[in-house]
Amino acid sequence: MPVVVLISGRGSNLQAILDAGIAVQAVVSNVAGAGGLEVAARRGIATRVVPHRDHATREAFEAVLMREIDAFSPRLVVHAGFMRIVTAGYVERYRWRSLNIHPSLLPSFTGLHTHERALAAGVKLHGCTVHFVTEELDGGPIVIQAAVPVLANDTAESLSNRVLRQEHVIYPRAIRWFLEDRLVIANGKVGVKGNDAQYLLSDRV
Repeated sequence: MPVVVLISGRGSNLQAILDAGIAVQAVVSNVAGAGGLEVAARRGIATRVVPHRDHATREAFEAVLMREIDAFSPRLVVHAGFMRIVTAGYVERYRWRSLNIHPSLLPSFTGLHTHERALAAGVKLHGCTVHFVTEELDGGPIVIQAAVPVLANDTAESLSNRVLRQEHVIYPRAIRWFLEDRLVIANGKVGVKGNDAQYLLSDRV
């Protein structure tokens, strides 16, 4: 059940996925110096680099990216800190077999700077969401979410660190559900076969 992981940075979610025992066939990055490439190389996993800046358009970049992905015939494409907005053509190619993780409780705080925005809004719960990739930015059907309390003395960094720990819990879980054919999509919503909860509420501070 081949899995290809897309990254742009240090690869902390990639590390969590590998530590959970999920077999990753290849890691593809749009950034040549991304730390996650070294994480993959240490595990003997194939790596590829497709620099987006080498291409004049998003479509041209994705044409090369998809060729690299398709070379591994993946059942699932996992966006793990992959910092590129994808086109409708990409979404259609991997519809219902591409997941993303976002550092907020969607649909709140789509896009960037989620922790700063959560603090500015004064929310009492913040967290992360695994969702299917669709044409709408951070708007695909939700697979699982994890929430953490927002503390009075939180900074963006401290809040981010607590949310990241939950990302490392829920992303491998969502991927495993997919690979085990336990996800059910109906009327634009995602359910999971069995009794596993699709939310976590952490009291860790």
